[in-house]
Amino acid sequence: MPPTLDTLDQTIAWRALCGARESLTRSQASVYREGPLRLTASGWTSDIPASDDARELLDNLAPLAMHPGRLALAQLGQSLDGRIATESGHSHYINGLESRTHLHRLRALVDAVVVGAGTASEDDPLLTVRHVSGRQPVRVILDPRGRVPTTIRLLSEAQAPCLHLVGEQVDTAQPAADHVIRLRLPAGTGGFAPAAVLDALAARGLQRVLIEGGGITVSRFLEAGVLDRLHLLVAPLLIGSGRPGLAMTPIATLDQARRPVARTFRCGDDTLFDLDLTRT
Repeated sequence: MPPTLDTLDQTIAWRALCGARESLTRSQASVYREGPLRLTASGWTSDIPASDDARELLDNLAPLAMHPGRLALAQLGQSLDGRIATESGHSHYINGLESRTHLHRLRALVDAVVVGAGTASEDDPLLTVRHVSGRQPVRVILDPRGRVPTTIRLLSEAQAPCLHLVGEQVDTAQPAADHVIRLRLPAGTGGFAPAAVLDALAARGLQRVLIEGGGITVSRFLEAGVLDRLHLLVAPLLIGSGRPGLAMTPIATLDQARRPVARTFRCGDDTLFDLDLTRT
């Protein structure tokens, strides 16, 4: 006879969140149950006490795991003074291990992770789930001018599928690796229209999308009004100068500023601001 479960811990909570995500993808069910834990889009309940870590994790991520239909989420890790890198581009690491683990959890809960050409080229990320268990998302590069070198890890290493979005006029004579699919989209002087990117991904069954960076790409999606949520991970660090996190069209008065509904969580020494951009 299996031992009686008397406390809901973080491992069980994360397994339930991953299970809920898979269940929602298959059946669009509004309720997910695993053992003593019940998840809905509005929150969670448990028949047994939950540890503090499990409670924090469920409070934070249950709304994402159970979000029905399409979801566009962005994240940025930044300093107290709003910088995501130094002037030279050095950014490893502004945020601590707990924040990086949170980012890997976000990757595991979405269908696709998107980065711009600058981030893909300069940071050379893998965009895979490594710090936690979970399925790998499709990795997406926004490359309207076709300037990303084929030697970057996203295009050369096959840990997960990669979707390489290029402008319609880009020369793609060089063959792509087996794990890479190239897709052409119309591109203006400012790059791809964010809504068109999300529509193209949804047409391929990629409905839950994480815009991971960099600051310019996240800012464009935010200004276009296509984001549902934004996770800002703020480190207790003052850089003083460098690359800004968000940079949008200037406003004249503070009554024009966006005031989304916000929740805060601790991520080690960092603070996570979970901004619901559908509510103000």
